[in-house]
Amino acid sequence: MYLFTSARLGFRNWKEEDKIPFAAMCADPAVMEFFPSVLTKEETNHMIKRMQLEFEEHQTTFFAVDLLESQEFIGFIGLLHKKTACDFAETPCMEIGWRLKKAAWGNGYATEGALRCLQYSKEVLNFSTVYSITPIPNVKSERIMKKIGMHKTGEFDHPKLQKETWLTRHVIYKIAMK
Repeated sequence: MYLFTSARLGFRNWKEEDKIPFAAMCADPAVMEFFPSVLTKEETNHMIKRMQLEFEEHQTTFFAVDLLESQEFIGFIGLLHKKTACDFAETPCMEIGWRLKKAAWGNGYATEGALRCLQYSKEVLNFSTVYSITPIPNVKSERIMKKIGMHKTGEFDHPKLQKETWLTRHVIYKIAMK
């Protein structure tokens, strides 16, 4: 069922049953605080479809994540293969990211899962350099980037966000694994 696991988490491709809990998560203003808006049910379903296609094409995605103990879906942690030009790295490259439901916050799941995804990137995908970005105000995500060994390499204005909003400016983190 799982592509791989960490001590407490199972990582898998997305399935139909994820649509309702993921839509609820993406409609939560607290979860989506550092995004331009919450997502509609349709936008969430489209995102799941994109993640499924990403996995089919590259054997990686922002993986659906379950707690192993309860099999409860808690969000995503994973890696996206960036093949088109982006502002923060030479392409192709690998970007790590996470989004968990609020009830899962504060338990170290994002850090644990991100560390396991870095291992997957190196051992299975053969990518030894991974990037991560977040809006400057998102200090919680930036703290996770530091905890998993990433180092700040710069800042940029996200091209898909309106200029001069509080979310436009992003930090860029990178890790090169030996």
